[in-house]
Amino acid sequence: MTWTEIFGIFTKPLFQLGQTWISLATIVEFVIVVAIVVLLSRLVRRLLRTRVLSHTKLEPGQQYAIARIVSYIVLVLGLLIGVETVGVNLSSLAVIAGALGVGIGFGLQNIVSNFVSGLIILSERPIQIGDRVDLGNNTVGKVERIGARATHVLTNDNILIIVPNLEFVSNRVINWTHVDPRVRFRIGVGVGYNSDPHVVEKLLLEVAEANPNVLKNPAPGVVFKEFGESALNFELRVWSADMTHRPGSLESQLNFAIWDKFKQQGIEIPFAQRDLHLKEPVRVEVKSV
Repeated sequence: MTWTEIFGIFTKPLFQLGQTWISLATIVEFVIVVAIVVLLSRLVRRLLRTRVLSHTKLEPGQQYAIARIVSYIVLVLGLLIGVETVGVNLSSLAVIAGALGVGIGFGLQNIVSNFVSGLIILSERPIQIGDRVDLGNNTVGKVERIGARATHVLTNDNILIIVPNLEFVSNRVINWTHVDPRVRFRIGVGVGYNSDPHVVEKLLLEVAEANPNVLKNPAPGVVFKEFGESALNFELRVWSADMTHRPGSLESQLNFAIWDKFKQQGIEIPFAQRDLHLKEPVRVEVKSV
């Protein structure tokens, strides 16, 4: 097969799109253009984050959002220019666009909804990269990536959960660190009725002040909650900005320290007790007939 024959196969019209005839060469050229546009959008996003936005005072979440939106704009414009470059008139795509619109309305509805939700997340920024979020159903973790269709949430067990963007827009989401990285932790503890509440308060504050992960401002506090059935119930309230993504670790540290401190000072941590009173057995006489 000669080069002329090969060139003829590639340039032979296959079908007509509007007023434009599409050949194998046109398809190959379009695929190459799409690949170049995708690589260009990723390169623009990376350069924006590492070379431009990283030198600004914007927060990392804002930098990520701006870079993402700009990359989407570059991708769309690049595809439009690419289509025009290969010789396809955009006006000739009106019929196909209408047919695709029907398909999108039915088969691709969720994909489009998630994509639009992703744009809303990037523009309004209800969540950002690095935020700790709670979606319910034991889905709690750190936001690692906000994509076009889904958001990646990494749990403390190093499990990556891929959450559709629509869930962040349509459902209630608890964002622990959206406004302020400082979070208050509440540690409940009960002591025996023979304990001095003022001494208990002093010991709990000493435990909090000795922990390096507890903030000095706002200062730790102790609340005398109630007179329980078998214990005086207190609540140690502390603030932390470093342990937001590891709440269980901080709670464990404080509980260990409280146990050691109370044991040294002879403070009793009681357990639930129940008193069982047995009445004297009643003798029942059975007379034979």
